[in-house]
Amino acid sequence: MDDDYIERYSRQLVLKEIGGPGQNLLSKARIAIIGAGGLGGPASMYLAAAGVGSMTIIDNDCVETSNLQRQIQFSTSTVGKEKSRSLSKRLIAINPSLDCKVINERINKENAKNILLDHDIIIDCVDNFETRFTINDLALDLKIPLVSGAISRFDGQVSTFLSTKDSPCYRCFVPEIPPDAETCSQLGVIGATAGIVGSIMALEAIKIITQAGNTLNGKIFIFKGLEMISKTIGLPKDLKCVACS
Repeated sequence: MDDDYIERYSRQLVLKEIGGPGQNLLSKARIAIIGAGGLGGPASMYLAAAGVGSMTIIDNDCVETSNLQRQIQFSTSTVGKEKSRSLSKRLIAINPSLDCKVINERINKENAKNILLDHDIIIDCVDNFETRFTINDLALDLKIPLVSGAISRFDGQVSTFLSTKDSPCYRCFVPEIPPDAETCSQLGVIGATAGIVGSIMALEAIKIITQAGNTLNGKIFIFKGLEMISKTIGLPKDLKCVACS
């Protein structure tokens, strides 16, 4: 660690839960961010700022004007440009040492394994259940910890799935696609909620990497913005789960 490195991460290095060993682990971590939008933006920016060594940004969308209300990693000048590449440039501007790979594709059953292989953590920031199921199945298959978040209106939720034998998985929580599933474009969302939930997802990833504190494995963190309350509830493993049992 040279003087510039120590200065950049000084506020983390003084934390007894992180210190030099934890910072070294962060610098070697390889994280896949699936979805470069409302959750992927703040999650990846905080991880880049924390000194994560390598990130892969996976998204096949382009920036739209309606994104700017909550996806603060983008600006008016990036409208029409690839989200994955625009976010990558933003992350490197935060941390020039970051090794950032861009994949301008949508994750599916055919390409997921090749894309997600060799990562230490997967951050699920997508907005549809079919893709979430694909990500969950691959995380289990590859035994990679998965951090998953979702937002709607003023509310959000986060959970961590360590992909171990005794850990629940995403499909213990959502066994099947809800018949009345709606998107943010239909329900609406307040932008600040994306920042809150995305930041918590980044914190979960940092705790997994550095082994600091307790993660949300086996639990779901629920945030309700209008009431300004939060709670954490247990998520037991479903012994009849189609994915992990």
